[in-house]
Amino acid sequence: MGSKRKREVELVIISDVHLGTYGCHSEELLRYLKSIKPKRIILNGDIIDMWQFSKRFWPKSHMQVVKHITGLITKGTKVTYLTGNHDEMLRKFAGFRLGSFNIANKKVISLNGKSAWIFHGDVFDVTMQYSKWIAKLGAIGYDTLILINSFVNFILKLFGKSKISLSKRVKDSVKQAVKFINDFEKTAADIAISNEYDYVICGHIHHPEMKKIITDKGEVTYLNSGDWVENLTALEYNGGAWSIYRYQEDRKAMSIKLKSSKNNLDNDEIFKDLVNEFLTIKK
Repeated sequence: MGSKRKREVELVIISDVHLGTYGCHSEELLRYLKSIKPKRIILNGDIIDMWQFSKRFWPKSHMQVVKHITGLITKGTKVTYLTGNHDEMLRKFAGFRLGSFNIANKKVISLNGKSAWIFHGDVFDVTMQYSKWIAKLGAIGYDTLILINSFVNFILKLFGKSKISLSKRVKDSVKQAVKFINDFEKTAADIAISNEYDYVICGHIHHPEMKKIITDKGEVTYLNSGDWVENLTALEYNGGAWSIYRYQEDRKAMSIKLKSSKNNLDNDEIFKDLVNEFLTIKK
């Protein structure tokens, strides 16, 4: 019985899930969510990939992630959805509130007397600011690369070889060659320091990080929640301390067995359940 007890977490921050794409590790995320009992969740952008969304590819596990989060909302878990670039269509709904759920573009919260500035981070992306079509083209190429990478790793596994990440190698070379992120971390830190925030928390660049950044104007703790495409990470806050959660290091979550797809409802039935749950939420 004790082994089935869920781990209590004060605050969980998740970003860059990219539901609706081949690269999304929805089953792993679902296992993680089932292993914890969070008081508050902040979904920091690119949860549903609306750039590449297609009715032809929406696995049940993707819908189950949405349904699990909806279930947490109905039980009173505070859930904030901060918009990113891949789900930017939701930005017009900023300010929407229903029960313990709300949508916003950015958030400032207080944690044990310290201020945390939380936002997705695409505002610092040069390609997003000046050439959105290039960014979208890049996203399609990235998703294709993830698909190819899955096939390559399947072959490597057959021959007993270690997995590789083609996307990480490509992204690293892109960053060095054309400075795709354009000093993302430093820019976030500089603005956070000028506004006297204690923490600045982002997603977007798929690079989990937690470090103190010191400039001649002050210091701030920079955090990034990573993603659920390559790194399978999240940020957790407990007892006044931050940590980076890494799924690959969590044997308990990895051991959680999900229901067989044969016993699962189809997506239409899951969606009806989801709507019914929302209707029970008190405003």
